[in-house]
Amino acid sequence: MELIKKIEELKKEKNAIILAHYYQNSEIQEIADHVGDSYYLSKIGQESDAEVIVYCGVRFMAESAKILSPEKTVLFPVYTEAPCCMEFMVNENELEEFKRQNPTAKVVCYINSSTSVKALSDVCCTSSSAENILKNIDADKIIFIPDRNLASYVAEKVPEKEIIPWAGCCNIHDKVKMEDIENYLDTDITIVAHPECTKEIRDASHYVGSTSGILSYIKNSPEKEFLVLTEKGIHHQLKKDNPDKTFHFLHMICGSMKKTFLETVAESLETFKGEVTLDEDLRKKAYIALENMHKLG
Repeated sequence: MELIKKIEELKKEKNAIILAHYYQNSEIQEIADHVGDSYYLSKIGQESDAEVIVYCGVRFMAESAKILSPEKTVLFPVYTEAPCCMEFMVNENELEEFKRQNPTAKVVCYINSSTSVKALSDVCCTSSSAENILKNIDADKIIFIPDRNLASYVAEKVPEKEIIPWAGCCNIHDKVKMEDIENYLDTDITIVAHPECTKEIRDASHYVGSTSGILSYIKNSPEKEFLVLTEKGIHHQLKKDNPDKTFHFLHMICGSMKKTFLETVAESLETFKGEVTLDEDLRKKAYIALENMHKLG
């Protein structure tokens, strides 16, 4: 309790806002001013009057906040690096070459990517905004990077566009196989899945949607028991929203999402350890893709 009190005092002193992703540890979600998925949090950070943003998530999220709010101090409170695996699945050299091979295509980049890759993209998207962005973008041919499963999912939703998928994936969602869920099939348990899962898993699910979409679906569902095929951190919000419902999870844990602690948040606020800095020319290029995400999403 003393540590939480210290964080609250530091937050007021520094005019700071704490943003936490749904996959964070429960105690981090509890101290956050806003908890959400990456699209929601990116908007909150940009629109906030706070001078300091403490971003509890993975690396690309904190960098995205800095891209959108260069005048603000953005803090990434982890002791060691906490990247999303998809940040390493495409780099700027590979993307530049692929763009040369497909000169008429526009690049839609999943927000789970590095700043340098965003800088080469026409627009970013999240899992909740991808469908609208593909419908609204002025292009018939789309290079979709880096998640092949999300690319497959949005291609089904927007069949009028030609989607060229990259070969990347989320190593947490992609590893789910049919044998992992076979005991839940042909039962009364409702299966919900994130679109980063493979097509066979999505097809076997009753609902497929983003993290916020899953939360909304379950909250509004009359069903009482669910298998939730996404990162287990979502359980904290699910139980708050649905204390009378039962949830089952597979062993889906993102190690990078679990590297933020009350101690790291307090230290970061006190000393500004973990401050995010970006090359300004690179930031300006990446800003265009994120700005287009908000316009088209």
